[in-house]
Amino acid sequence: MDGRTLEAVRYLGYGNHAIDDRTLDLVSSSFKELEQAAGRRIVYRIFDVSFEDADRMKIGTMNIVSQKLGINLKGCERAALLGATLGAGVDRLLRRYSLTDMARAVVLQACAAALLEEYLDGWQEEFRKIWKEGGSYLRPRFSPGYGDFSIGHQEEILRMLDAPKKIGLSVTDGNMLTPSKSVTAVIGLSRSLAPCHQKGCAECGKADCVYRRRTFA
Repeated sequence: MDGRTLEAVRYLGYGNHAIDDRTLDLVSSSFKELEQAAGRRIVYRIFDVSFEDADRMKIGTMNIVSQKLGINLKGCERAALLGATLGAGVDRLLRRYSLTDMARAVVLQACAAALLEEYLDGWQEEFRKIWKEGGSYLRPRFSPGYGDFSIGHQEEILRMLDAPKKIGLSVTDGNMLTPSKSVTAVIGLSRSLAPCHQKGCAECGKADCVYRRRTFA
């Protein structure tokens, strides 16, 4: 299985359990439909970072209290704020299947999450190469809602990026992004190459989680 298929299988909750051929075929065909529906778009800006103490920082005009983000950004003087989306076409596809084929809708949800992750990983790798030439090194993406980084910062990040106008990405009163298959994040930029802070499953201590990333044969 390729990387994004592995991610989709993980989101479906298979864990270490074998996945049947029928579900794999459904995953494959779902990715094909998503590729046709997706309108990948991204916007980012670089802002100065300053610290009041270890867990109180300022990125541009945004004041943040977060011990986890503080650890992630330690040693960074700048950071990129970004917003990315797969677009409204994916939401329309998900809504259609939620009314006609719930099994496929569930698989599409998992595949869309994997597709978004793949898109961001590819973009960040190109971003890393560009900034490395200028002597800056990247920290892992860190999104509102992860750890103690409040999801309430979604709206402010989008406003700082002018994301509704530039890529059609906005947020509801409940801090949910729309289109739904979208993400905001912070990426620290450091002048020194430090040991990279682990992210996601590698940092989480819940080893028995069915969504945990694993290596499949």
